[in-house]
Amino acid sequence: MNKTLLLVLCDFLLLTLLALTRWEAAEPAPRAKQPPVPELAANAVTKDQDLVSEMRQSLVDEKNIRDEFAQKLAAADTALAAREQSLNQAQAANTRLAAERAATAASLAETQRSAAELAQKVSTATREADLTKEQLMALQRELAEKQAEAARVKNDLAKREAELEKVRGEKELARIAFFQSETEKKNLEKEVVTLSTQAKTLETQVEAERIERRKVQETTTTLAQGVGQLAEKSGELTKEIRDHRPINANVLFSEFTANRVTAKFAASRKGFLGRTDATKESNTVLVTDGARVYAVLHIADTPFALGETGVEWDSLSVELAKAGQGRNAAGSVDFLAHDPRIVALPLEAAQVAALGAKVYPLATDPVRFPEAVLIDGGGRGYGEVGFKLDPTEPGFVRVDNRFFNRLFGDFSPKRGDLVFAKSGEILGIMVNSDYCALLKNFAPQKSITPAADLKAQGTGQLFDSLIGRLRAMPLKLQ
Repeated sequence: MNKTLLLVLCDFLLLTLLALTRWEAAEPAPRAKQPPVPELAANAVTKDQDLVSEMRQSLVDEKNIRDEFAQKLAAADTALAAREQSLNQAQAANTRLAAERAATAASLAETQRSAAELAQKVSTATREADLTKEQLMALQRELAEKQAEAARVKNDLAKREAELEKVRGEKELARIAFFQSETEKKNLEKEVVTLSTQAKTLETQVEAERIERRKVQETTTTLAQGVGQLAEKSGELTKEIRDHRPINANVLFSEFTANRVTAKFAASRKGFLGRTDATKESNTVLVTDGARVYAVLHIADTPFALGETGVEWDSLSVELAKAGQGRNAAGSVDFLAHDPRIVALPLEAAQVAALGAKVYPLATDPVRFPEAVLIDGGGRGYGEVGFKLDPTEPGFVRVDNRFFNRLFGDFSPKRGDLVFAKSGEILGIMVNSDYCALLKNFAPQKSITPAADLKAQGTGQLFDSLIGRLRAMPLKLQ
């Protein structure tokens, strides 16, 4: 209720009171008679006084009424302000509750989305685990069939050997019979005159025995050839079974530690603060593609890097050694076309013989086993890790870091780690923490010949081209 309406109501009530007031009841009581005075003068004075008194009383009453209404109006204003304040507080509380409700709804939606993603990941991992189990069961069934076939071949071989032993006995009997026939022939020749008929008969028998001996010899030759074919087939089956049997990770790591080769790099270049000398020692193994032998490393294991452009190196020397033996200088440093971060050091046959280390072949069937063995180049640790093919990048495989099984050492997959197949062959080298570059060939994109003066080789332009090649690769491989 506003002030204007209150004033109108107050005025209306005041006029009503004035209209309903009985003024005659308020007249004073008659006074005692006094000496007579002039009538006109007495009456005039008394009426004026009464009128003034009544007007004053009316003004006092009106003032009291106005004060009372003013107090009621102030109380109403106070109550109205309190209600407005309560309404504002209620509106603020309602706004805050609405904001909290919206935040709670958003949090609930985010939680539901995270739960859906986790459920999808769990489903994907379950499907992958089922697929891996099916592959393992298929390999086990195939291995059982191969072993059963090998057992059958072994039994056949034993039967053929028994038959061969029997033929040898018959041959020995035939030889003895032949000697006896020869003896009888000699005896008959002494009696040739008197026993000519018997001699002819004996000659016929001897000829028959000769024919039989030839047949026995032919049979023996045929059996020997069959035994040889069985032995050859048994050897092929044994090799096939051995190829399909995974090698223990401990055995692969033991071979690595016994055959690793140390590559020592020494390079120099001019910098802002003067001449800079850089040295680097890294462990690796020898790998062959069937034609030549190489030592492979990641570029991070060398003094070079593919981050700074226009770097000109003045000198470079590379030496290879095994277990403190004599050093062999590398004649070339090749940066592979498959991935410029992979460095290959080609070696001659005499250098390989001098190093005396095992030469690992490239994996002919990389996907034969679903897991591989990852070995830290420094020999600080190793473990088994699963990997998956990437259809968009056929020359690389993605390493599953979530299920990395560290068998020795506290480390995680990183660039430069060597990856071995369970068959004992070299699979590739890690180019980052997620992807392994498969080693298929050693075709170089660029090469540096170690020398005391590299100015003529233009190493700055060479590394700029390698950086361009690396930046052109997909981001997931960089």
